[in-house]
Order: sequence, then structure tokens, then C-alpha cells
Amino acid sequence: MELRIFTEPQQGASYDTLLTVAKATEDLGFDAFFRSDHYLSMGGADGLPGPTDAWITLAGLARETERIRLGTLVTAATFRLPGPLAIQVAQVDQMSGGRVEFGLGSGWFAEEHAAYGIPFPADKFSRLEEQLAVITGLWATKPGDTFSYDGKHYQLTDSPALPKPVQDPIPVVIGGHGATRTPRLAAQYASEFNMPFSSIEDSTRQFDRVRAAAEAYGRAAGDLVYSNALVACVGANDAEVARRAEAIGREVDELKANGLAGSPAEVVDKIGRYAEIGTTRIYLQVLDLTDLDHLELISAQVQSQL
Repeated sequence: MELRIFTEPQQGASYDTLLTVAKATEDLGFDAFFRSDHYLSMGGADGLPGPTDAWITLAGLARETERIRLGTLVTAATFRLPGPLAIQVAQVDQMSGGRVEFGLGSGWFAEEHAAYGIPFPADKFSRLEEQLAVITGLWATKPGDTFSYDGKHYQLTDSPALPKPVQDPIPVVIGGHGATRTPRLAAQYASEFNMPFSSIEDSTRQFDRVRAAAEAYGRAAGDLVYSNALVACVGANDAEVARRAEAIGREVDELKANGLAGSPAEVVDKIGRYAEIGTTRIYLQVLDLTDLDHLELISAQVQSQL
């Protein structure tokens, strides 16, 4: 079981704060540092000092870390055109020496689009599908060849399909709860399928759909990594768990039901139950980015037992 740190900087974090967490992620032996791709805070948070761009952040971290994987859960397809996005991600992959993983989703938060003048189209899923075709097609084009694409939303003519990423291919992460189209896209494009903030029962149901879609597409179901993203709230004792829950505005019982919360032993036990359904990677959503002791505890008493 791999443990990755997953942050939500739109709730309030500067680049320096994210760098501190990323370096702690690396020093404490976690597998990867991931971040969301949002421009507006949620749930009443003030979001100060303001949003940081996902791929600019990852470009900086690529030069200031050495080992950890870097990526997004997930890049919003509504924010960027697929050609420039393919260039950005390939460049960050180069800057990191081949450590990027690319999560892509359709985009969903209408308010942030309105706040920053970003179009919020009704046909987001079909745009996501075309973006996946364009971006992976650009990366897969052999040097010296060109790439063209004639879709409903995007058209490319004789693109040199440069630059090339270090990795061939860059791992693509697709996730979500959709019963039909999401598993189909994962089967066609993804190296990893992620279930965000879902129970063991719901994850089992969706993983089975993805496995079936992969086999229908001609892939072995085991070709994909199956992962979960879950909020983390771990404490050495009940008082510490309660303090950390209060710091992120959540209730302990709710966190235990819907996330990874409680003592290290409780969290290890729950991770084991996810492992039984085929989960091999968990993204720990860490919401208090000032609490580095939390990461140290998880590293020493949870990760060490996995």
C-alpha cells in the first residue's frame, strides 16, 4: 500500500507553505505529493493569501524535490486548452526528471469559473474525452511526426507534438463515480483509477465497473492501479484526534465514518479493509497544512505498518 499526501491549497496556502509540506512528504518517506486544481475556496474558508496555480506550483516543486511523485487530483479540463496543457505537463515532467502523474477531470465548481472569467460549458464530459485524446495523442507522437485531430471541440493541424515528456507514457489518473462513461474513459486512457471520498462498498462497486470496462476494451483489469482519496485525521489519543478534527471544521464520528480518522491502529485497520477490495494506493487528504506533526505521526505509526 502506497500512501500519498494530497493537499487542497485553495482553502488557503502560499507556495512556500506547499513547498514545506512537499519537502516533509519527501523526508518522511511518503510516495507522492498531489494537489487539487481550484481557484476558489470552499466551505466558508477565506482562502487567504489566494489561489496558487496547480501546474506552476508543481513546476516549482519539480526543481525543489528529488524523489516524490508529483501530480494533480485532478486538473480541470475547463481551465486550459489541451495543446498548451500537454506542453505544460511535459515540461514539468522534464523539470522533475520524470516524476509527474497527470490527473484530469471535467471540472465542476461553477462559482470559481464565474469568479475568474472561465467559461463553464454544459458539455464538459465530451470536452474531457477530447482533451484526453489530444493530450495523450500529442505525447505518443513519434519525434519527427506530426499530430492532427478533428474533434467537435478541438482541432489541431500538423502539430509537431513537442516537447516530449521524460516518461513514455506519463501515468494518467482518472476518477469519479459515473457508472458508465467514467469507467469507459478509464479503460481507454488511464493507468490509475481513483475513487474520491468513497466508502468501501461504493469503491468496490465502481472498481468492478472499471475492471469490466477494461476487459471490454481489451485490457487486463489488473493493468490499472486502483486507489482512493480519503481525508486523514490521525491522533496518538482521543484528545489529539478531536483537536485535529476541530482544526479542519469536522466532527470525529463523521471523519471515522467517511475518512481515515482515529488512532494509528484504527487507521491501519481501515486501510487494510480497503486493501482487501484491491486498493493499492491511498491519497491522504491533509487539510491543515501547518500541522507537520500530523504527517510525522502518520509516517511513524501508520505508514511503517503497511
